Amino acid sequence: MVGAPKKHFLPLLLFISLFALFFFSHYHNPSLPNPNPNFTPTETLISQNPTQPFTFLIKVLAFNRLDSLSRCLRSLSAAHYGGDTVHLHIYIDHFPPANDSSDLLDQKLEDSRRILDFADGFDWPFGGKAVHYRTANAGLQAQWLEAWWPSSDREFAFVVEDDLEVSPLFYKFVKAVILNYYYNATNSSPFIYGVSLQRPRFVPGKHGNKMRLEGEKKLFLYQLVGTWGQILFPKPWKEFRLWYDQHKTKGIRPFLDGMVTNGWYKKMGERIWTPWFIKFVHSRGYFNIYSNFQHERALSVSHRDAGVNYGKTAGPDSQLLSENSLDFNLLEMPSLSDLRWYDFCFREVFPGRVVRTLDELGPVLMSVQRQQTVMLVSVYGALETIIRNLLCHFERLGIRNYIFIGPQSDLLSDLARRGHPVIDADQLIHNIRESKSMRFQDSSASIMKDILVKAYVIKKCLDDGYNSWIVDANVLFVSNDMPHELVSSAEHFYAWKGSQVFSVRNSSAVKKLWGDGFLEKVAAKAGQVSSPQENKDFVDVVLKVLQKNGARISWVDEASYGMKIGANSFNQTSLEAGKKVIYWSGEMSPDVIQKRLGELNMWIVDGDYSCSAVVCTGS
Repeated sequence: MVGAPKKHFLPLLLFISLFALFFFSHYHNPSLPNPNPNFTPTETLISQNPTQPFTFLIKVLAFNRLDSLSRCLRSLSAAHYGGDTVHLHIYIDHFPPANDSSDLLDQKLEDSRRILDFADGFDWPFGGKAVHYRTANAGLQAQWLEAWWPSSDREFAFVVEDDLEVSPLFYKFVKAVILNYYYNATNSSPFIYGVSLQRPRFVPGKHGNKMRLEGEKKLFLYQLVGTWGQILFPKPWKEFRLWYDQHKTKGIRPFLDGMVTNGWYKKMGERIWTPWFIKFVHSRGYFNIYSNFQHERALSVSHRDAGVNYGKTAGPDSQLLSENSLDFNLLEMPSLSDLRWYDFCFREVFPGRVVRTLDELGPVLMSVQRQQTVMLVSVYGALETIIRNLLCHFERLGIRNYIFIGPQSDLLSDLARRGHPVIDADQLIHNIRESKSMRFQDSSASIMKDILVKAYVIKKCLDDGYNSWIVDANVLFVSNDMPHELVSSAEHFYAWKGSQVFSVRNSSAVKKLWGDGFLEKVAAKAGQVSSPQENKDFVDVVLKVLQKNGARISWVDEASYGMKIGANSFNQTSLEAGKKVIYWSGEMSPDVIQKRLGELNMWIVDGDYSCSAVVCTGS
């Protein structure tokens, strides 16, 4: 029995214990939560260690390929970490149960022990090392998805399959990307989910554009996840994991028509994880940072050894970038606004096209016009689900000459950051008033703003030589030829009876009609109130002003081109022959609209309100 400490040692022991506790808690564990509610982890960590304001974890996924794992770990150990702390976690999957002979089972067990012995004995002087040996076969999907749950928003994971080899320069590049595009508040985006170190070479959208990157900038953004060396950012990964849990628990599968990965999932099912992540990225509109080093060079190379993805070894996919082959500034990080963004079709996306001033209107109209025609789509009073479904139809039909008009809202902001051009009616009206280019009575009514913005944008279209279409969200086009067909056949103006569809054909006569004084007349007419029950909208107001000025208007019978849906169900699941437009009353409930469109196979958004298919129609 050990005797108690003598009485005169107690004060000294107490002092040493308190000092050790203070030292350990204050210096050893900077990740403990700070009781100060204004505590900013990034700023505090930078002040303590300005060279590494984040935690970096390398997650190596291994199975039964000792030679592959050895090559992978040696390359990671040879990288330049610049004195930073980098932790290594090795996950070794167990072989699946099978009716193997005793000798074969003994051989598999011996192979597992050899891999474990190698992982245990591998020296990692850059930080902590942990080995996780599974008790049962998890498979590639679980290996990826269970490898990491971020402990904080400053923890990053580099997921590496065992047949990968990395460049000694990879960490320098990754650190520069994180500091410039994650921590720099003026040059970051919450919609970037990570960094891929592999050479870009694959377009998953069927019939998408070919990658032509020669001569382009060294960095660009692309929606596709890279499984051959992917750095994951903490917030988007947590969001994905929760999304995955919700969908898989409810039996929702990651089907996304028009993608090559859709066929992969149908063939391999839950053996792979990428279709799940691709579906998530598609629904959220997220992007990944890629590098373009040319000459088939990359910071991570897959040797494509025989395994789940390859029946036999295919060899390295790229050339590993090294100090000897480095002929450019690896750490040069341009502004996000200077980089190009691409979707799953490798079609360029232009985020941030928001018109708030008169000077911004012309360039955006020029960027969207097709065949000298612009389509103005009002989102006033429209539900987000209806707008999302409309966008899916635009994509399916290859209609890209649209611009959304609406008030300041989360929906308008989200449309803009996904690459859809928008007009912020509140800001544009304010700037028009401030510029004194239009004089009209002040009004905060949304309908007044809708009318005035549409009238002004049409004038700008005419000034720039464009035809214009004006539609509300209660209209769906069945084909993409109708706008050009009717604009070219209309004499001056075309209006659709019973629907908010109106088009203006560019001509000198129309420019004269829509010239000086016309916008003021529209504003005055819009400001008149005959009765509280009067239904006032853009088409109603503009037509009255045009008719008073003697304009010639072409009227189209909706029964000839359009199909109106109502409360009654459809027995058929196809449109009536020859119909090019579907429309409905603004008083219909959203549930009925969705049901009627579903009966016609025209409701093509999923439970996340994202398109059920990716349609690649070229640039």
